[in-house]
Amino acid sequence: MTVASDHDDYPAYGQSQHPELGTSGTDSGMRVLFLPGQSRTLRGVPDYDRRLVDLYDGDNPDGPDHDYYRALADRVGASSVLDLGCGTGILTVTFSRPGRSVVGVDPSAAMLDFARTRPTGSGVTWVQGDSRAIPNSGFDCAVMTGNVAQHIAAPDWLRTLRDLHAAMAPGALLAFDSRNPAARAWERWGQEDASLRHTDHGPLREWAHVKTLSGGRVVLTAHNVFESTGEHVIEEQTLTFRSEEQIRAALNDAHFVVTRVSGDWNGSPFDGPQPVMVFEAIVSD
Repeated sequence: MTVASDHDDYPAYGQSQHPELGTSGTDSGMRVLFLPGQSRTLRGVPDYDRRLVDLYDGDNPDGPDHDYYRALADRVGASSVLDLGCGTGILTVTFSRPGRSVVGVDPSAAMLDFARTRPTGSGVTWVQGDSRAIPNSGFDCAVMTGNVAQHIAAPDWLRTLRDLHAAMAPGALLAFDSRNPAARAWERWGQEDASLRHTDHGPLREWAHVKTLSGGRVVLTAHNVFESTGEHVIEEQTLTFRSEEQIRAALNDAHFVVTRVSGDWNGSPFDGPQPVMVFEAIVSD
């Protein structure tokens, strides 16, 4: 399992964390690179293995979610766009338009290094950090895509929304998506039997385990074995599943007004069973 496998059955770890790899030996003789539990902070948090970052875009290609966010920025006539948790920048760079400034913020040095190499990457201001590192203010539009919201645990979640409010202009639009806990997507993420695929870094063997915790938290432990070197990269992700009511309450506490909650990328109203919730909210005074 790679860094992120979002489009539909796996969580988007898509925007990520800042790495320090701990190494230990195992009885099997494999070299284990363990990436401990990741949170949406800048300091002391592990980053992704750069080989897995290389595979990210192939596992998370441009799709209808990206179409939605691009159309949203155009619809509001945004002259400045903030992409918080931008990851490899696959979507971020496509926000660029003449007369529009674009800022991508992510805690992962590995992700941002990849983003800067994109052909149009020089047109984006890349910033390493979380919401506390957002530069400037007065953004017309801000997004958190690929279920980034689920990677932000309490109490950082409310602080993140407040940081966004402070960085945005009055009446500006915030949009983000989050998986519907009622759909119980995590029940499809476990993969006891390893799969094998060929990559530019050689054969990659992958499997995953899932553990549920209190407070809507789900821990996904993904195993990635690079067969050519014997390295076993273990990534542990903690995701928080919040209900529509919980997200609405947090947005209200951060002084946003929810204007729409969709259940798909076509703007259909969310009414309970859909697997995704797409929020649009404007900055209130």
